Amino acid sequence: MPKSQLSVARRITVPTGDILVVRGERGMLECLSLGDYGKGANVKADFLGLTDPIEGVQHLDLLPLEEKWVVTISSQYGCSMGCRFCDVPKVGPGRNASLGDMLGQVRAAVALHPEVVSTSRLNVHFARMGEPTWNMNVLAAGLALRDMIDGFRVHPVVSTMMPQVNKTLQDFLSAWMTLKNNHYDGEAGLQLSINTTDEAARERQFGGSAHRLGRIAEIMAALPAPRGRKVALNFALTDDPIDAELLAYLFPPDRFMCKLTPIHETAASEEHGIRTDGGYDCFAPYQPVEESLKAAGFDVLVFVPSREEDDGLITCGNAVLSGSEPRGDWSG
Repeated sequence: MPKSQLSVARRITVPTGDILVVRGERGMLECLSLGDYGKGANVKADFLGLTDPIEGVQHLDLLPLEEKWVVTISSQYGCSMGCRFCDVPKVGPGRNASLGDMLGQVRAAVALHPEVVSTSRLNVHFARMGEPTWNMNVLAAGLALRDMIDGFRVHPVVSTMMPQVNKTLQDFLSAWMTLKNNHYDGEAGLQLSINTTDEAARERQFGGSAHRLGRIAEIMAALPAPRGRKVALNFALTDDPIDAELLAYLFPPDRFMCKLTPIHETAASEEHGIRTDGGYDCFAPYQPVEESLKAAGFDVLVFVPSREEDDGLITCGNAVLSGSEPRGDWSG
């Protein structure tokens, strides 16, 4: 197994942690080391007993890293997907990171806090730069992470846009589900970016790069059923519609749950007018969608970041390598 820790070219301290620009084998990569507010602060999920509406999220003290630590890494140098709410394509076309690149990012992030010798939950998200299903090295990284750091209980998560020109997409997802079910006892995560059930709107948002919903449903139906955590259907809300009954027909609620978030305020989302009006400040944009999805049988989780998290550019779709900088006095 590759043992190197990538050298850090830049460290930017933000309210909930750090952004790192590191030197990989083929250029610069970007990863995050983050703390967490705790579910009660920014999550509503009735099925978990978290029933309070989220009327804006205040920046609070973070949980100790010994309880929860989030590391978000890049699976590619740049990205070729062309999603219109994401800044990562501005970095350049997607070129696959190596296994050493990905494990090195995790080591670089963890090395920021040598005082932490164990954590009960290290979430490793393949979600900073790149579409992970293009990179089969992600599967090897997922396996290696389980036992890579003594005292760190790892939970890896793959987030995918379901690219339609990826001929090995189903093979990747089948292997990831096997890893999830057998190697992580159901606790690894898989998240599919959906955003809306309106196909014309999806075509606009994803720049024509994502499969249509019917094809996504066919691919997922051929995979093993998830053990433990259900597969998440992610909806970054806009004014575009979400047909809960159609969604339940395509994606059985016994296998899938729904996650609602705001569209993160990236340079690209602002440029293309893709936004969640009021989504950072009140629960009103989420309530009708949540209720319709629950009525269709889904477990629904609403997750809202704080303004500090979005201004700190740690939310999905951001990349300082794209030329953006945190909107605050946190640079280090």
